[in-house]
Amino acid sequence: MTFRILAVCAGNICRSPAAEAAIRREAAERGIQVEVDSAGTGSWNIGEGPNPQAMAAGDRFGLQIEGRARKLIAADFDRFDVIVAMDRSNLRDVLSLAPSLEARAKVRLFRTYDPGSEHDEIPDPYGRSDEVFDETMRQIAASASGLVDSLTSVGVESPVSLE
Repeated sequence: MTFRILAVCAGNICRSPAAEAAIRREAAERGIQVEVDSAGTGSWNIGEGPNPQAMAAGDRFGLQIEGRARKLIAADFDRFDVIVAMDRSNLRDVLSLAPSLEARAKVRLFRTYDPGSEHDEIPDPYGRSDEVFDETMRQIAASASGLVDSLTSVGVESPVSLE
């Protein structure tokens, strides 16, 4: 079985392409088949490549961050099994686009998959220091590991209620 996962942040140039790379790496290391993509809730970066600071931080963590920014579309709810949002603002934006209750049930906060965190958001590092980008990569890597763990144990179950 191939799990189809979409990572979503605001502009699709920092967190979501990093999450895409981290999920892909975790799944490959465990021999799990995934289709992973990323998107943004906003349209201001469409067609742009990843943020250079995000790419540099990704390199430090062994993540190859690539792709071109695109905006989340309604058809994504049919294409993907699970959609992970980086923060509550992204979550609200994604849920507002969901065409049905079934589609809404596919949406989760990505960091809820990090069992070592008491927080459920991955803050936006855009415009911040390299140290902040490195912390973001740590959070993304831990969340990706937890998400892939959930795929191997129970499918794409959500560890939190969306209500």
